[in-house]
Amino acid sequence: MKKAEIIIDKYFLTGSVDKRIYGSFIEHLGRAVYGGIYQEGLASSDEQGFRKDTLELVKELEVPIVRYPGGNFVSGFHWEDSVGPKALRPARTDLAWRVIETNQFGLNEFADWSKKAGSEMMMAVNLGTRGPEDAKNLLEYCNFEGGTYYSDLRKSHGYAKPHDIKLWCLGNEMDGKWQMGHKTAGEYGRIASETARMMKWLDPEIETVACGSSGLTMPTFGDWEYQVLDECYDEVDYLSLHQYYGNRSDDTADFLACSKGMDDFISGVVSICDAVKAKKHGGKNINLSFDEWNVWYHSNEQDKEIKAWDQAPHQLEDVYNFEDALLVGSMLITMLRHADRVKVACLAQLVNVIAPIMTSDTGAWRQTIFYPYMHASVYGKGTVLMTQIKAPVYESRTYGTVSTLDCVCIWDEEAEAVTIFAVNKDLEDDAEVSCDFRQFEGYQVEEHIVLTHDDMKAVNTEAAPDTVSPIHSEASKLENGIFSTVFGKHSWNVVRLVKKHETVK
Repeated sequence: MKKAEIIIDKYFLTGSVDKRIYGSFIEHLGRAVYGGIYQEGLASSDEQGFRKDTLELVKELEVPIVRYPGGNFVSGFHWEDSVGPKALRPARTDLAWRVIETNQFGLNEFADWSKKAGSEMMMAVNLGTRGPEDAKNLLEYCNFEGGTYYSDLRKSHGYAKPHDIKLWCLGNEMDGKWQMGHKTAGEYGRIASETARMMKWLDPEIETVACGSSGLTMPTFGDWEYQVLDECYDEVDYLSLHQYYGNRSDDTADFLACSKGMDDFISGVVSICDAVKAKKHGGKNINLSFDEWNVWYHSNEQDKEIKAWDQAPHQLEDVYNFEDALLVGSMLITMLRHADRVKVACLAQLVNVIAPIMTSDTGAWRQTIFYPYMHASVYGKGTVLMTQIKAPVYESRTYGTVSTLDCVCIWDEEAEAVTIFAVNKDLEDDAEVSCDFRQFEGYQVEEHIVLTHDDMKAVNTEAAPDTVSPIHSEASKLENGIFSTVFGKHSWNVVRLVKKHETVK
């Protein structure tokens, strides 16, 4: 059995976990909305048409914030089409996904749904085909108390109280030629600056997210980030990152190494943000919003067969397998290891569209990636300890030398608990792992959860929803201050340690 060591010190901290790092994303795309979170006439839907089975699974995930309404969709979105009486809402062509948008679910419905889901809203404004004035009007509709045209319009639609949305995306992937109204870095930086300025004049309490590159492989990556921030540094709070990974070559070891690429991506963008800060003698850090991340490749071929101008087609419906869950776990660990700068993140997306939850007319079920996401969201609270790893390595085709063990430790001082998240990427061997826990006197192992399967391609379906599901392990022990465990080959692990207090008689 191979050996590995986790090294932590309670005084060496990376940063506090912002709960919004466990956010997700709902776009008007495929069956994310229609048939996903909303389906009128279904027996499992409530009086507003919200699917109760989906809501229960979303609540299980404890999703703190959900980005809406796009994605590519937002760059052609007229928010006014999505509010007011449903009978008067126009159906529109959506050029982003070549479908018909009925607008029967819109801004206010999403606000209601978010409350039921226990999530906050992260709203995106259209800076593709529209601009600062429309963004300011949308903010007035959502956040202004009353006595103005747009706030009174909201009241006339039955919403007396403001939605009070605090986090706003300034467009989406504006560097991409697939984007309606895409722009150069200079063009986008200027409009982002003016939009954020006007919005913050109206509501100084909001935070804004500027668009970074659409992905690490964009030819303008790096230069785009620098130019955009050079224009809008003073007006924005976060810079976005988007990245998806796939296993098209069916090389599992290389696929699981993608988290190293993600780590390099984050470090690179942090460096650019800090370079602009230094140039401007700035007094604030631009933090990161990794507001699109996931595995995405399974559905690419089937999506080529979709007929144009349909309504809510089965689009981007990746069926996730076990190895996808391992990479999602490693991606979560990677972002947590950068918790000092990654403050917001959105798993893209939440239901049906490259999502942890799938639905049919007869039910909803958890995909394999549901579990690491849920475990991180539920247990990953507190402060990230600077987690060092000594473990065997392997050579990946794309990313070079990669550790077989991804790991991060989080200390919830208030709850007196430490949570270890770990992925053993080794496809052949278990790992015998140790960690010096003497600084955490009185802590004991509470639970060790494992997600593993013999078949890397195993999937969950409506007929067999528990094919890949967590089990409990008795391998973890804490004796004389030394923690020891076994992380099985190709496994996702959650170990929870809690301080035990002696009962006073």
